[in-house]
Order: sequence, then C-alpha cells, then structure tokens
Amino acid sequence: MRRLQRLAERTPAGRERYIDLLRALAIITVVLGHWAIAVIGHDPAGRPTGHSALADMPWAYPVTWVVQVIPVFFLVGGFANAASLTSRLRHGGTVTGWLLDRSARLVPPTTVLLVVLAGTALAGRLHGTDPVEIRIVVWFATIPLWFLGAYLVVVPLAPAMYALHRRFGLAVAVALVPLVALGDVARLTGRDILAQGNYVLGWLAIHQLGFAWYDTRLRPDDAPQRRGLWTRQLPMTRRAALAFLGGGLAALALLTLLGPYPVAMLAVPGERLNNSSPPTVALLAAATAQLGLILLLRDQAERWLRRRRLWKAVVAVNSVVLTVFLWHLTAAVLLIALLDTLHRLPTPPVSSLAWFAWRVPWLLMLIVVLTGLVAIFGPVEARSGHRRPRRGGGPPGWGLARALPMTFAVTGFGLLVLGVTINARTPESAPEPLGVPVPALIAYLAGAGTLRLLRSRSGSRLQ
Repeated sequence: MRRLQRLAERTPAGRERYIDLLRALAIITVVLGHWAIAVIGHDPAGRPTGHSALADMPWAYPVTWVVQVIPVFFLVGGFANAASLTSRLRHGGTVTGWLLDRSARLVPPTTVLLVVLAGTALAGRLHGTDPVEIRIVVWFATIPLWFLGAYLVVVPLAPAMYALHRRFGLAVAVALVPLVALGDVARLTGRDILAQGNYVLGWLAIHQLGFAWYDTRLRPDDAPQRRGLWTRQLPMTRRAALAFLGGGLAALALLTLLGPYPVAMLAVPGERLNNSSPPTVALLAAATAQLGLILLLRDQAERWLRRRRLWKAVVAVNSVVLTVFLWHLTAAVLLIALLDTLHRLPTPPVSSLAWFAWRVPWLLMLIVVLTGLVAIFGPVEARSGHRRPRRGGGPPGWGLARALPMTFAVTGFGLLVLGVTINARTPESAPEPLGVPVPALIAYLAGAGTLRLLRSRSGSRLQ
C-alpha cells in the first residue's frame, strides 16, 4: 500500500491520467463481461462445459457496441507507445532499447501464465488425466492470449507507424480502413485466407488514433499545424467528439442493420462473421463511436482523477492490469472445478430468473479467486512495470552494432507471436499432454528467452 501511495504521489502534473483510467476500466469491463456471459453446463460424460450466453440473448447484441473494449486497449496503447518512444529517443535512447522495455512489461507475466499452466497440465497427465481434457481446460485459460498476440505484432511496428504518422498524420489511419474493407470482402466471398491481414491492419488503424491523441500534447514546434487528414493531432473539441460519436453510430447502424455485418461486436456462435477476429469495418465504426464518447467524458474524468483515493485505485489496477487480464479465465476454471467437486455448481437455463440471480454470487466468488491469483502472480508485473529505463544511447548510427540487436529483438517478438498463434490455431480438443502445444511452447519460450538475454546484455531496465 505504501508503494502504491508513493507511485500515486509521484505522478507528474502533466500526466494524462484519463489514459490510465481507460486502461483500467477496459480491463474490468473485459473481465466482468467474460464472467457474466458464461453459461456452465455438463457434457454427456458429466464433465463441466461452458459457452457464451450471447447466442441465446440477441437483445443484448447492441450492448456489445459499448462493452467490446479491445479497441480502447489499442487506442490507449497508441498513446502510451508514442509517449514512451518519444521520451526514450529524446533522452538519447534507441528504438531497440524501447522495444526491450516494452517486452519486459508484457512478456514476464505471460511467461508465468504459460509455464504454470504447462506445469500443472504435466502434473495432471502424470496422474492419468486425459490429454484431451487437459487441452480443453488450458485452451480456455489461454483465450486472453489472442489479444496479446495481436498487440505483440503492433508494438514492433509502432516506431515505423509513428514515423508515418509524423509525416502523414491522420491520413495513415484513414488509409487503413479501405484495406480492412477489402479483407472483409474476402471473408464475405469465402476467401478467409486473404483477410488475415486484418488482424494487423484493423488494430493498427485504432493504434494510430492513439498517436494522434498523444500529439495534441506536443508544442507547435514539435507538431506543426496541418489541416484536414494531414494533421497529426486528434480533434479534441466537443464538436469533434459529437461528430465521432454520431458518425460512428450511423456507420455502425448501416453496416449491421442494413449491411452484411453481425450486430454483435463479440463472437457469437453461428454468425457468418466475427467482428473482432479479425477486426472488421463495423468494429472500426464502433471504435469511432467509442472514441467520441471517450472524448466527451474526458474533461470531467480528469477532474475526478485529481481525487487522491480514486487516482490511487487507478494506479493500483494499472500496476497489475496485465495479470488481471491473463488470469481471469483461469480463475473461472478453478472456481468451476471447485464447485463441481463439491456438487455445488448450478447450471440454470440461460436468461432464466435463476440464471440472472446466480450472476451475483458467481461474480463475487470469481473476484475472490482472481484476487488470490493476482496476489500470487501480480508482483511479477508490478516489479517490471515501475523500474526506470536506463538513459543513454548505445552504438551511434545505423551500423551493424545497432542493426543486430534490433534484428534479434524483432525476431524475439516474432517467436512470441508464433507461439501464441500456434496455440490459438490448435483445436481445443487436441490431445496435448502439456495443454499448450509443444511447438507453441518452444517458440514462445525461445522468443521470451531471446528478449530476456538482450535486456540483460544491454542493461535495459523498465520504468
């Protein structure tokens, strides 16, 4: 508690506290949303199973326009990445050093999750547990990694994309939209393979808006005024916010109610498209509307965040924000297993009064379980998230001494993405004794090890 108090008190006066609040609220929304829509039942063999309630609740589809908050992560990520990259370079650092700093915050908590799950799975296999059952449980627990995989692609691209933003401004984000639309056309015409680029293009478009938000804080000398789409600065006026909100909602209504896109912004079994995996133009419209709402609430939120207790709570959540996200479905697995073992696992029909009533104790118990997991594993993230990076440049110029570390750093990120992708693509019913496919685990650990070695050799330390 004292450490959190010190962190809150050391907050720079000019910090955009609203960004931290948005990150914390987005995490809480994802966690509570996943828990709230869970439907638990039993298969013919009597084993617990689960699925989303959305398919049985079409009236809730428009609600996903608000609660699908992954775009908020990328918006906030764009702001944070622009801020940290600019600061790093201003103090004589390198892009490679910045990448290693980013990896030190993202990778260790994820590595702990995968190692713990694989170790637990191995112990279960040695005790005779069916490898298919092991894979189902681990597959469910690692669902959050799909988002992390996308972000691990965006981060290494951030320096180049920010350079494009400095040159062409908002035109970069706008130019990505028709590319996403082409991917949507490919999906609608049965050529899904041609739409895989949307996993990067869609999130990059939103990430660029985060750059533009950050650039509103720069001095005129650092961000010369340009008009229209060439401006580097996101319009922050109330009029612009209303335009984003109204335009986004209008486009979203046309695309979903009259167009070919599902109304729900989350995955719904049986739908022809999933608006979030990969991102569609409809999701970009929802993100635009969310941006408008976010900007409308910004001034009031900044005033609230000057209150000591509220800001301290935001700091506390952000110190373990990735841990909360990574472990929230593991918490559900543990609670389901415990209740099922005790024969106290209710399975009321979806949307029944009993089902809605069960949401309250269900969520409260999950909060308790997740709090325990965060207490155990949160210090890994907290330690890596609040160290100061070593200032300094490293080898000058663009010679071999600088190119090699960058190549290895990008390779490390690539191996992380490969591991996460293999895990996501492996069927949930595959017989995997470690839960995570062995090639996925090898690729991921090789990437994590490469980045760890680079950090140790460079003396890079995170703030």
